Amino acid sequence: MHPRVLEYVGQEKYIIKIGGLVRELPVIQVSNDIWIASNADLILGDIEFIQTVADLLSDRIKVFNPEIIVTPEAKAIAFAYEVAKKIGHKKIVIARKSVKAYMRDYLLEECSSITTKGSQVLIFVKEDVERVRNKRVCIIDDVVSTGGTITALERLVKKSGGEVVCKAAIWIEGPWYTGELLYLDELPVFMKK
Repeated sequence: MHPRVLEYVGQEKYIIKIGGLVRELPVIQVSNDIWIASNADLILGDIEFIQTVADLLSDRIKVFNPEIIVTPEAKAIAFAYEVAKKIGHKKIVIARKSVKAYMRDYLLEECSSITTKGSQVLIFVKEDVERVRNKRVCIIDDVVSTGGTITALERLVKKSGGEVVCKAAIWIEGPWYTGELLYLDELPVFMKK
């Protein structure tokens, strides 16, 4: 088996250790034959964790001298905010995941994710396009597994006239993504033999 694939034998928890912090993640089923260590509770509200991983990753991101950070809605927003703050940015761009009635001019990219059933969309409104145009961009997400979301974000940035100078995440998960990525640790996926 791949180093980021473990046999699923009924595990209910997976322990992670990052930056001196230890956390327990629940193992949840996301398809008929795949389970993941879910970071949802951690990334959506553990302030100590978010600040710690932002500290660890922001110095690595600074080297690329990005002018703006782009992140998908919703789990990675607090993390992207902390990284942006630590590298001195005043604004981030959040790619929305649905078209709202107030959106008039927008760019849209389709993508798929291991944790979302069916395909989804990522959207930049006109103001986001203007913020990204001719800028050095860092794309940030919490986890990259298949790369569907981060690749769609890269296409959206390029359509907007921006230049992706780095892609970053807390974790790379499973065996699928092989592109360039700054990350702090690896998360396995779990499969039955």
